[in-house]
Amino acid sequence: MHEIATEIRIDASAQRVWDELVDFASHPDWNPFIREISGVPQVGQQLKILVQPAGGKGMRFQPMVLAATPGQELRWRGRWLVPGLFDGEHYFRITATGAGTTQFVHGEKFSGVLVPLARKSLDGATRAGFEAMNQALKTRAERPARVTG
Repeated sequence: MHEIATEIRIDASAQRVWDELVDFASHPDWNPFIREISGVPQVGQQLKILVQPAGGKGMRFQPMVLAATPGQELRWRGRWLVPGLFDGEHYFRITATGAGTTQFVHGEKFSGVLVPLARKSLDGATRAGFEAMNQALKTRAERPARVTG
C-alpha cells in the first residue's frame, strides 16, 4: 500500500467547504485536478470522474462512494480494470477548527500489484494535483458569498 496525504487550512466554515466540494457541476470551472465529476455524493452511489494532473494524461473512472457525511467526509473507492491491480481509496476530510476556519485533508490510499510501478508518478504529478486542487478549493471557499436578489 502507498498513501498520499495533503492538507490545507481554509478560512471558511466546514459547511461552506463541503458545499463547494460536492457542487460537482462547478468543478470544471475551478478544479485543476478533478476536471469532471458527476453523480450523487451518497454512500453506495457510483460517480463518474475525470482526473487530469497538470501536464498529464486524463484518466476516467467510476468509483463507488464509501462515505458521505456532510461537512465532514467524502470518500470513494476506484479500481483500474480488475480489483487488486490498481485500487485507490480517495478521501476528503473536513474538520471545523474554530473561528470559521477548516482543516481540509485530501488523500488517497493506493493498493494493488501495479502500485510500486506507479509510485514515482503518484508522489510527483498526483501529489501536485492534490495540492493544486486544495489551493483552488481554498480560493473558492474563501471568496465572499454571492448576494442574490
